[in-house]
Amino acid sequence: MRRSKLSALARSITLLASVGAPCLAQAADLLPTLPPEPLPPPVEIGGAWYLRGDAGAGILGEGHTVAKDVTIPPIPYKYNVLKDYLGNQAFVGAGIGYQANSWLRFDFTGEYRSEAKWIFYAAETPSGGINRTSGKFSSVVGMANGYVDLGTYYGITPFVGAGVGFAHHMFGGVTDNGQGLYQGGFGSGPEKQKLSFAWAAHAGLGYSITPNLKLELAYRYLNMGSAQTGTITCDAPPFCKTDYHLKDIASHDVKVGMRWILGGAVAPAVEYQPMPEPIVRKY
Repeated sequence: MRRSKLSALARSITLLASVGAPCLAQAADLLPTLPPEPLPPPVEIGGAWYLRGDAGAGILGEGHTVAKDVTIPPIPYKYNVLKDYLGNQAFVGAGIGYQANSWLRFDFTGEYRSEAKWIFYAAETPSGGINRTSGKFSSVVGMANGYVDLGTYYGITPFVGAGVGFAHHMFGGVTDNGQGLYQGGFGSGPEKQKLSFAWAAHAGLGYSITPNLKLELAYRYLNMGSAQTGTITCDAPPFCKTDYHLKDIASHDVKVGMRWILGGAVAPAVEYQPMPEPIVRKY
């Protein structure tokens, strides 16, 4: 009798185990899978700021020079211009800028422009004597610029821009040699510096070498205002004194530049995956 009860108890336990096992397995399958831990956000150090460097050449071409007699008492100086020439300049520059958004940026730049040769031939009237005046001037230019990027096409980003600032001109080595009826006459003047208003218009193309390094090829029209020679004094009677003013000094510049964005490249946003659906087994 006792064995019969033990056998019945064993059969009951076996039956309960066979019925409950699928339920336990199914319950285990219903447990959700936790999503992976999100990555920490990237740390940006000056991500919107950039440094830049530029080098290029400018064609100044024909100038516009005005001669002004400063002798006391004044000696009338009437003349016909025979030649008014400005040579070309090479330049190098650097600056710092800020990328406001994906299409708008600003920068502050400074550049040194090499010496350009200046030659001015004038025939005085009514005598017909000729003065050949020459010298050299160099410039330091500082500009505040703004640019608008016009979209990116096949990796190339065209842009336009404008700038305002100053040009500091340094004029030296000025001499005046007489020719014709003035043959043998000579005059010279001291160095002269002048600060003038400057403005510019830009157009160019940009290309991303890396996410942090941009290459630019650009054209710039740069108006550097005016420059002035030191007073030239003739070495013979009537010891005339003359200043020469170069007006509207304009340069057509072609330049190559590099922009280096400070800080690391911006990391892509973390993509969160939806919680997976539980797997249900059917029996």
